[in-house]
Amino acid sequence: MAAPEGVRWGWLKVMYIVTIVVAGGYGLGIIFVPDQMKSIFHTSCDPMPYGIVGSVFLAFGLLAVLGLRAPLKFVPVLLLQLTYKLVWLIGVITPLIVTGTFSAKYTPTVVLFVLVVVGDLIAIPFRDLFAKQSKV
Repeated sequence: MAAPEGVRWGWLKVMYIVTIVVAGGYGLGIIFVPDQMKSIFHTSCDPMPYGIVGSVFLAFGLLAVLGLRAPLKFVPVLLLQLTYKLVWLIGVITPLIVTGTFSAKYTPTVVLFVLVVVGDLIAIPFRDLFAKQSKV
């Protein structure tokens, strides 16, 4: 079976690498050095939910490793990443900006999330993802 035309293979691989490094690294940090991560990212969180967050981010990083080997099969990893980042930007950050309660210390995270959203929008082959499947 031939590979679909129009798939931006380079972008897909770049986004998997970004996910491995950023999400995977953040997840590892939360799990293995949580106090340092809380200090760096200005967070204070109960260990249980913070550990869950770290586990989810690490899972994204690990699944992205598989995406390097089979980019199209693991596009749902990037799609989930795109979705939760958009929900966070729209549902959490936008109200903070509108009400004037957004803290500048969160700007690097917002910028990173926006860059990843743009990268995912470029990389994800939506046409192939939502194409009608044949019954084979």
